[in-house]
Parts: sequence; structure tokens; C-alpha cells
Amino acid sequence: MDTPRRDPRRWWILGVLCLALLVLVIDNTVLNVAIPTLVDDLGATPSDIQWMIDAYILVFAGLLLTAGSLSDRHGRRRGLVIGLVIFGLASLAATFAQSPGQLIAARAAMGVGGAFLMPGTLSILATVFDDDERKKAVAVWSSVLMVGALGGPTVGGLLLEHFWWGSVFLLNVPVAALGIVAALLIIPESRGPARRPDLVGALLSMVGLGALVWGIIEASRVGWGAGQVVVALVVAAVGIVAFGLWERRVPEPMLPLGLFRDRNFSGASLSIVLLAFASGGILLALTQYLQFVLGFSPLKAGLALAPMIATVMVFNGVGVVLDKRFGARAAIATGLVLLGVGFALLAGTSPGDGYGRLVVALMLTGAGSGTAGPAAVGTLLAALPKDRAGVGSAVNDTVQQVGQALSVAVLGTVLTSAFAARMPETAPAGTRHSVGEALAVAAATGDTGLARAARDAFVGAMSIASWAGVVGAVAAVVVALLVIRRPARPAADDQAADRVEVPAG
Repeated sequence: MDTPRRDPRRWWILGVLCLALLVLVIDNTVLNVAIPTLVDDLGATPSDIQWMIDAYILVFAGLLLTAGSLSDRHGRRRGLVIGLVIFGLASLAATFAQSPGQLIAARAAMGVGGAFLMPGTLSILATVFDDDERKKAVAVWSSVLMVGALGGPTVGGLLLEHFWWGSVFLLNVPVAALGIVAALLIIPESRGPARRPDLVGALLSMVGLGALVWGIIEASRVGWGAGQVVVALVVAAVGIVAFGLWERRVPEPMLPLGLFRDRNFSGASLSIVLLAFASGGILLALTQYLQFVLGFSPLKAGLALAPMIATVMVFNGVGVVLDKRFGARAAIATGLVLLGVGFALLAGTSPGDGYGRLVVALMLTGAGSGTAGPAAVGTLLAALPKDRAGVGSAVNDTVQQVGQALSVAVLGTVLTSAFAARMPETAPAGTRHSVGEALAVAAATGDTGLARAARDAFVGAMSIASWAGVVGAVAAVVVALLVIRRPARPAADDQAADRVEVPAG
């Protein structure tokens, strides 16, 4: 049997994909450190701030499957370039926003660009690299993903110390422009066989996923029993069930549900959801712990996460070796065990521990994410037919977004409730909602006892949220061990289903 020829530019192509990924991920984490400045300069309310974050997530998650399917049909490089153009222009609009409403609208437009950009990077990777090299490429992709996610606060802190808040968005524009040029020159176009557009499936997926993510986001603010949350979750359930029924009967579905009959595809998808659930809310708590409890500046808080970044990058390589030697199931389970141990160590943190104990916990969680991530994503990609790389990659991104949204909603609610329960009953009104509010009141009144109580209450609340992360990691280990299997043979015979074109220029 003939072996498909490897593209000699594949590692250059990966570099361009990583550049596109980096600008997307940094922007989403850099916004967190800009929040105090946005409150001062734009007069943003807590609700405005929440929508600056959520507008992106809502649009991004709702459009992912549709964007991935369109890229499969019309060209994955084209989808990537469209995503970079929209993301760059929306970033420029965000840079010069004059009101919270304008910035929220710009963030929503950035979500449209991100929906094409994120799955585009992974689907092109899946078609350019064969089975032997794909997980190495995913390890590099995962390293860049983590560097962007954890390095964003450092970049944001550095920019905010020297420039105005708009600089955190202006940074995206030249990088997006460079990515567009590089994509057109280096990346070959690829697409699946021509299919009729599944407009009903696209609409149902946007309604179902959008309502699900919105309901989860609202639950973190007003509680799971609130009327709008219940309505949103009912709409989500109806939309997702209707989507599934439609996809089963339509001749050319946007997302073939038969993919989920593959144990590796479904097992990797569920492992990614649980991995994202275990990690998302804890990282949100850590940024508050570093700044409010340990008193770090935004720049120092970003730099404090550097050990985790380094560990992830090292253990991405370890995960590839474990995967090749013992299989994806062993690599994923090993990584998730390390992640759970790191969360357990974090759960034992006391107010007087300082940064030393946190470093060890960060390195363990970094080792776990680095080991499990490439194996889980690589297993999902390996189970895909080549002509479905775009929508399959969008599944990966969708389950990650749902897992992270659930994490922030569930663990965020746990964090808020536990903090309120631990604050003294004599604490002034308005100080039981968050550690930031309590410390602001303490600073204004000179009440050192309130400040100490708020910090102690937050550390106790973070401990409880960390135990929830441990439960998520353990559940993911069980899924990996019971569901994922070593593939019987590589899916090389699917290679011919994809059309690859030489790029112009």
C-alpha cells in the first residue's frame, strides 16, 4: 500500500497555525487583568464586565459547529483567513471603544472570528500531519494553547503598566495581519467532498449550544433555579435533541452522529469536557488568590503562573512518549491523576502558606494537563474521517467551551457561596459577595480585621472549589480507562477523501 507523501512544509504550516492560535488565546485571558482599568476608564458596571467576557463565549460556542462545517465545505484555509480578518477588525474596534456597550459588541464580533479561527487551526493540523506525527504536532499546538492561556495575564499586566487598556486589543491587529499573509503563502487549501448545506442543522446547533452556554453563564450569576436559567436550559435541551433527531434523518448531516459510536471519539470528547471542567474554575480562583490574598500586582500574578507554563510544555513531550509506548488511555489517565493530585494539594492550602505551596500545586496541574491534553485531542482527531476534520475539530472546541463554562458556573457558584458562608455575620453589607468587594471596603474604612477575614474566607472557599476539581479529574480518569481503546489500525484509508490544493503565490 502506498504511503501518503508528507507535506515538506508541514512544520512551517504548524508555526502559522500556532501564531493564529496564540493571538486568540492571549486575548481571552488578557481581558481578566484589564477589568479594574475598564471599571475606572469606561465606568463599566459588574454586569458590563460580565458581558464583556460572556459575549465572546456565547457567540463563539454557538457558532463553532457551523463554522467547522462551513470550513469543511468551502475550504479550511479560507475559514482560517476569514476568522483572522474578523478577529483583527473586531480587535481594532475594541481598541477604540468609547463605552461598555461598544466593547461588548466588539467582543461578540471577536467571537465570530474565533469560531472560524480556533477549529481551523486544529482541522488543518489534522489534514497536514499523518497518524505518526499528528500527536507530536498536537503537543506543540497544546503548548502554545497553554502558553497563551497562562501567559496572557503577564502580557496584559506588562501592557497595562505602560499603556492604556486598549493596547491589550491593539496587540491582536498586527499579529492577525501577519497570520493572514502567512496562511495565504504557506498553508495549502483543503476541503471535504461537496455537500448540500445543512441550514436547519446549523440553526438548531446555534440555538441549542447558545442557549446552553447562556443558561450556564446566567446560573453563575443568579442561581440554577432562576426563571431565565430554567427557560434557557429547556430551550437548550429542545434545540440539542431536535438537532440530534434532524442529523439522524437528513441525507447529508452537518455532524454525522455516527462519529460518537466510535469509542475513542466519544471517550476523548468526554475526557476533554471533564478536563476542562476540572481546570476552568480553579484557574479563575487562582488569579484572585494571587492578587487579593497574596497581594501580587497583575504583572507579578501573571509571572507567578510561569512554573505551570514551563511544566505543561515539558510534559506535553512526556505525554507523547507515554502515548506512543503505552497508548492514549494510559497517557490520559496518568495526566488526569497528576491533575487531581495538584488540585488536592491546592485544596489543602491555608491562609499562611504563601506562594511556595502554590508553586508545587501549579507544577503538578501543569504536568497533568501537559500529559493528558495532547493524547486526548490527538485521539479525537485520529478517530475522524479526513473529510470531517473541520466539524470534528469544532466538536473538540465545543466540548472544551461547554466544560469551561460549566466549570466557571458550577465552581464559581461554589466559590461565591462558600466565601459568603465563611464571612463573619457582622461583616458590612456588600462585603459577602466577593473578596474584591470586601477588600475594597476594608481599604476604604481601614478595617484590617475585615481584610483578614475576607482573605481567610476566600482561601477556605478556594479549598472547597479545588475538591470539586479533584472529583472532575477522577471522573475523567474513569472515563478514559473504561471507554478509550487503542485503535486497531490507522485511518490512512480516509486520506483520499480530502482534497488538498497548492496555495496561490
